[in-house]
Amino acid sequence: MAASKKIKLAKLLKTNSIDLSLKGKNKKQVITELVDLIAKSGKLKNKKAFFKVMMGREKLGSTGIGGGVAIPHGKSQDVKDFILVFARKTEGIEFGALDGEKTYLFFALASPAEDVGDHLKILAEISRITRDKFTVDQLKRIEDRSSALKIISSAWN
Repeated sequence: MAASKKIKLAKLLKTNSIDLSLKGKNKKQVITELVDLIAKSGKLKNKKAFFKVMMGREKLGSTGIGGGVAIPHGKSQDVKDFILVFARKTEGIEFGALDGEKTYLFFALASPAEDVGDHLKILAEISRITRDKFTVDQLKRIEDRSSALKIISSAWN
């Protein structure tokens, strides 16, 4: 992906990379589910190693940005291309969010180790769209994956 071009969401997020019923009861369990969802893309070489990358990133500081949203992310040599997944935990969990509130929505990003620019651009775009309370509220209530993809796509552009 060229750093000068706008990142296309359609290239990153598909309906099969969306899970609206996370079961995890804590941060470690939710990140395990997110890594499993990332692995389904077929672009992750080593699921166990990437789980360690994601947990290591959380130790640096929570990726719970507040407003009910977290953006767990990591860069690894085990990632062939950018992978974005979206998941929801209907009742929310304690995730160490900056505002101290429960986290319901998770955008997890896996990036190739050598990339810097596009990784940051994608994180910034996710942060931008999740600052919109209307979008967040819609994503908390949607019933199916295709609706989630439509909401995220319209906010992304």
